[in-house]
Amino acid sequence: ETVMTAFSDGEYDILLSTSIIESGIDLPRVNTMIIHRADMFGLSQLYQIRGRIGRGKIRGYAYLTVPARRNISKTAERRLNVMQALDTLGAGFSIASHDMDIRGAGNILGEEQSGHIKEVGVALYQHMLEEAIAAAKSGTAFEDDAEDNSWSPIISTGMPVLIPERYVADLGVRLGLYRRISELNSKDDAELMAMELIDRFGKIPEEVENLLAVVYVKQLCKIANVEKVDAGPKGVVVSFRNNTFPKPEGLIQYISSQLGMIKIRPDQKIVAEYRLDTSKERIDAVKKILKRLASIAVGEK
Repeated sequence: ETVMTAFSDGEYDILLSTSIIESGIDLPRVNTMIIHRADMFGLSQLYQIRGRIGRGKIRGYAYLTVPARRNISKTAERRLNVMQALDTLGAGFSIASHDMDIRGAGNILGEEQSGHIKEVGVALYQHMLEEAIAAAKSGTAFEDDAEDNSWSPIISTGMPVLIPERYVADLGVRLGLYRRISELNSKDDAELMAMELIDRFGKIPEEVENLLAVVYVKQLCKIANVEKVDAGPKGVVVSFRNNTFPKPEGLIQYISSQLGMIKIRPDQKIVAEYRLDTSKERIDAVKKILKRLASIAVGEK
């Protein structure tokens, strides 16, 4: 407090500080800032720190330094490019949007502060959240209702499922694509979307292929009443909603035909023991199992 008061009163011309000054400091006479190793700070943090200068009538200058003989990460480079581009009044919302796009938003109902929403996309996560809130308000969030189609299956494969910035640079366009992809209802719709993406942006990267595949798998999950699918290096675990399957006799025949590769656990979950080292192997195995479960659920042989 003594140092800050002296600096504010003009007893010192230079203040050397940590990032503790990033918020709550109002010094109108300060007009120049040098941020050492700016690549080590987060985007919102840089924005707050930069906001400490130029608060009076004097024009402010902020210099963001990086190591001269060391490469910085691509994420850090993106943050610094955003800071350089957005230097006008009212840029806070744009900064926040870019920050969310770079880090991935946190878990609204949990403790994770980054990355959670990025797994499924902002639009799809918002849609899932709206469904959950509506169900909770109506009192049906935990009721067993076979006619309820508002639930959303959870697909966990440990692989990237997103539209990368290198593929679609514009944030608004990416969010629009997420929204459209989340509304796909069939394999044909997914294929049409893939063709459109190729036509507009070029060859589809692996992350987008994963995203389209997951959307297709979710439709199969709806048909087979599958609530959750977990796929990892050692196999696939399938959980049924309310522990029920539309055609249990067909399910038993299917499992019996797999010669021990697929089993039913005591908790009513299906476990398929496969060696799945790559993302493609995992999603292919999930699609194969869910296709079969969906066909059994609708009575196909």
